Amino acid sequence: MESSSDLVRFHECYQNWMTQQQEDLDELLQVYNQKPNEEEKLVSVIDKVLEHMQEYNNRRSELAVIDAPSFISPTWCPSIERSYLWLGGCRPSLGIRLVYWLCGSELESRLCEYLEGVRIGNVGELSADQLNLISELQLRTIREEEKLSSKMASFQEDIADNPLTGLANNLDDPTTESNGQVEQALDSHAKDLASILGDSDKLRLNNLKELLGILTPLQAVDYLIASIKLHIRVHQWGLRRDEHHGRAG
Repeated sequence: MESSSDLVRFHECYQNWMTQQQEDLDELLQVYNQKPNEEEKLVSVIDKVLEHMQEYNNRRSELAVIDAPSFISPTWCPSIERSYLWLGGCRPSLGIRLVYWLCGSELESRLCEYLEGVRIGNVGELSADQLNLISELQLRTIREEEKLSSKMASFQEDIADNPLTGLANNLDDPTTESNGQVEQALDSHAKDLASILGDSDKLRLNNLKELLGILTPLQAVDYLIASIKLHIRVHQWGLRRDEHHGRAG
């Protein structure tokens, strides 16, 4: 059974993650802006960011055992941020769309220089081979997302066949449990959600690792900067919006 202290731990887990994201962003920007860029430093900071993401996933997995539904729809996130979530986090294919946006945006902003032969090595300079590999990754990722979405849909549809349906119709007093059957059914549902949360987190991280492996170290840092900035800004905008609408926690 979830307690108020559990909720505090859940919230702290996310707040610590947001703090870590800002620290990672600061370090990524520092390394990216150093001229000339040293590949060893670029690789080191990329590895560090991935390590932090793995640590966050591990911590979420531990806490999700207590109450997985809270992580599928986390109340500690602003409402606008929750509206973008897919199975408790960012949809992996969104990250690939971000690569395409960066490529077009950065190329457009430096088109004259590019045509003159100036190269700086960012995401705007993806090669044809890289674009092909990213396209293949996108197709695989969408297929994996569809599998998990179907699995989640099955969990949601199963409530009609769940023991809860019979209990809801047969118990006159909703505060009364029938020999622990209600808690047992809810625990089973939460266990299923914890499993799918773990699978979706694994897909998110593996997808990111494969994407970064296609990019050069400088492009990977460029991408991570944009990705983390997007997450932080959406979070901040969501907090302000909730406060404006009287939903501040």
